[in-house]
Amino acid sequence: MATYKIDAAHSEIGFKVKHLVISTVSGNFSKFDATMEAEKSDFSDASISFEADVDSISTKSEQRDGHLKSDDFFNAEKYPKLTFKSTSIEKKDDNEYILHGDLTIRDVTKNIALKVEHGGSVLDPWGQTREGFELTGKISRKEFGLKWHALTEAGGAVVSDDVRLLINVEMVKQA
Repeated sequence: MATYKIDAAHSEIGFKVKHLVISTVSGNFSKFDATMEAEKSDFSDASISFEADVDSISTKSEQRDGHLKSDDFFNAEKYPKLTFKSTSIEKKDDNEYILHGDLTIRDVTKNIALKVEHGGSVLDPWGQTREGFELTGKISRKEFGLKWHALTEAGGAVVSDDVRLLINVEMVKQA
C-alpha cells in the first residue's frame, strides 16, 4: 500500500460562484491537508481523505470572507473544518476518473462526484515521487446549509446556488 500526502505549497483548493448572475467570484482555502492511499499504480483503488480549515477561506475581500465565516454560510466557529472522504473511484481511461465521496460542510454530509484528471508522475530532484491531479465538480451550497439568500431589485440572485469546485493537487509518495 502506497501512501501519498498533499504538498500544500504546490496545491490549490478553489471554488467559483456566480455573483449577481453576471460575473464570477473566485475563492480558495489556504490551510488544508489530504492523504491518498492506493495499492494499484493506476490509482483505481485509491482512498482519499481531505480537510480544509474554514477560517482560511479567502475571496480577496475581508468583508465577504467574514460573511462567509458567519452562520449565514460556513459558521467557522461551530464547524471549523470541511471534510471529504472517498467512497469509490471509477477509472474512465488512462488518466481520467470519477471520484465519489462524502463531503461534509457544517453538519451536513452529502455524497458527491468529482471528475479527476491525473496530470502525471515525476521523480523530483530529491528522489520523491510526485503525482499531479486536477479535480472539478459542482455542488449546491444550499444543500450544505449555506443558506444566505438575497435578490436584486430585478429578482436575480445575488449569489448563485451552484458552486464550482476547482482543485489542483500535488501528492508526494511517502517513504
